[in-house]
Amino acid sequence: MEQKSIVLRLQHAKHFNELNEPDQMLLQKAVDAASRAYAPYSGFKVGAAVLLYSGGIVTGNNQENAAYPLGLCAERVAVFAAMAEFPDQKIDSIAITIQTPEGGVSDPVSPCGACRQVLMEYENRQKKKIRVIFTGETGQAIVVESVSDLLPFSFTAGNLK
Repeated sequence: MEQKSIVLRLQHAKHFNELNEPDQMLLQKAVDAASRAYAPYSGFKVGAAVLLYSGGIVTGNNQENAAYPLGLCAERVAVFAAMAEFPDQKIDSIAITIQTPEGGVSDPVSPCGACRQVLMEYENRQKKKIRVIFTGETGQAIVVESVSDLLPFSFTAGNLK
């Protein structure tokens, strides 16, 4: 069996002011979306902003429920809303950030496994890479050039055959 090596291809972690202007703007949209999240149980608000190749931006935020499994992550809310509204568009990038009651989370918070799988589905569907930008409340942002770098052994339609 051939052994595959895994290399995470990411840009260097950067502080917000070191990101290019379009990435800063997209991340700011994610911050705005996080402020509107419905997270009364955990207090852990997440915001996501999807940039389409057309230049349009669609945002989403996490939606909690007293029955925990029934909530939905910000990334999936944003991607599903973008694809429902603009089904023929392709996704260029997604920016993700958080807000907590205490503030000060400096480590970048990456998408959960379910969100990675959903993002991978859209990356495969559109046959174009989706950039992922994620950050905490302070500190550095990480920019990953492809969802496949976050989920190297993803489950795809090819596995169903």
